[in-house]
Amino acid sequence: MKMLAEERLSRIMKLLSQQRTATVQELCEALDASESTIRRDLNELDRMGKVNKVHGGATLPDSQFLADEPTMAAKEALAVVQKKCIAKAAAALITAEDFVFLDAGSTTLALARELSGPALDARYVTNGVAHARLLAQKGCKVFLVGGLLRPETEAIIGAAALHSLQQYNFTKAFLGANGVALDAGFTTPDPEEAAVKATVVRRAREAWFLVDDSKFARIYPAVIAELSGGAILTNHCPNPKYRQFTLVKEAAE
Repeated sequence: MKMLAEERLSRIMKLLSQQRTATVQELCEALDASESTIRRDLNELDRMGKVNKVHGGATLPDSQFLADEPTMAAKEALAVVQKKCIAKAAAALITAEDFVFLDAGSTTLALARELSGPALDARYVTNGVAHARLLAQKGCKVFLVGGLLRPETEAIIGAAALHSLQQYNFTKAFLGANGVALDAGFTTPDPEEAAVKATVVRRAREAWFLVDDSKFARIYPAVIAELSGGAILTNHCPNPKYRQFTLVKEAAE
């Protein structure tokens, strides 16, 4: 018995709510429907404003508002393969002459693990305690920002941290964000962490946001920067519209 159109639309939305993006082929298999039927359904959902059609599939629109924040330990267990892929590509951007800011976060910690060769001769500033320890263990010259330690993310924040950052000009900055959206830019749950990240963006010649594909189309309360404020380094960008606003680099698997 063939599934009714209304039921198909509901199933498509349920699948997208679980994984953020889906290809036409995935939807064909999940719903046991033809490609032409799925494309017609996606056209209808796009017209209704419930999805964004992208080449070969669909993604949820940039309107999911979130406020949750996993602990640093929990974050390290998420999207491990994707983060490692992004981290390797980010490490390759660093030269011996660079003066680098490394943000607190799980993807930037993965970046610190991937540093090798000339990147070990670069100088680093970080507000991540785990990051500073790892960089020091690798023999890097590292400056640790002073301020208040936030237990949830192990990031140093607050007025003292903002004052400390005013002393530096960075050639490159690598930052994390909990969400990146067309209409809200780069966002994070905590306003004080957002303030540190925003200050770094202003002090950096190049600002790179390291975000895996699960971070797209998510909005959190505190704004770090507009999309034009930094480049995106990701394993996969699900929506080509982001390229209209900033540089998007996809790391090779």
